[in-house]
Amino acid sequence: MELPVHEIRRIEREALARGVALMPRAGLAAARFAAARLAQMGQANPADPVLSLPVLALAGPGNNGGDALVAATWLRAWGHPVQVVLYADPDRLPADARLAYDGWRQAGGSTLSDLPANHPALALDGLFGIGLNRPLDEIWQARVDTINGWNIPVLALDVPSGLDASSGRELGRAVRAAWTLSFIACAPGLGSPAGLGVCGERHLDTLGLA
Repeated sequence: MELPVHEIRRIEREALARGVALMPRAGLAAARFAAARLAQMGQANPADPVLSLPVLALAGPGNNGGDALVAATWLRAWGHPVQVVLYADPDRLPADARLAYDGWRQAGGSTLSDLPANHPALALDGLFGIGLNRPLDEIWQARVDTINGWNIPVLALDVPSGLDASSGRELGRAVRAAWTLSFIACAPGLGSPAGLGVCGERHLDTLGLA
């Protein structure tokens, strides 16, 4: 199902007004998706058991980062070694993302301020979501370029960071994802030529709203 970004936002607002907690649903969906892919990676290489495969969650300053934090908390609870890079001041996170950060810390997780030297087996891209409509600045672009240079599978949450979800233009050089897991509905930009070039396999979880 594809909907314009403003329609996805409308559905989000209506669900939140009914008391539906969307971020916990999105984070759990992302964690389940990542765990399934890690299991496949472990089957492909039996010498490297799935629970030893390290995961890196990349959390940006908005609710997309909150989704990544919830996913990281679940993956950690399931026994996966998880690191979180938080590119935000926790005190300035949106309310739901702050709750996700608090949940991560209460579960015993810590955060890094920048990318680690060792590459993970899989990364969760929660840097920017469907609201991004401005070009990446030099600092963000350098981070994205480093992630792309790792040549590891990336799961993008909602949309690869750096892709305009409405127009489908790259706002610089977007994250190259192996999979993109959209929530509620797919934004039209994912089906653009640029979107198809960076999204990898496209998947959808409606979060029970469809």
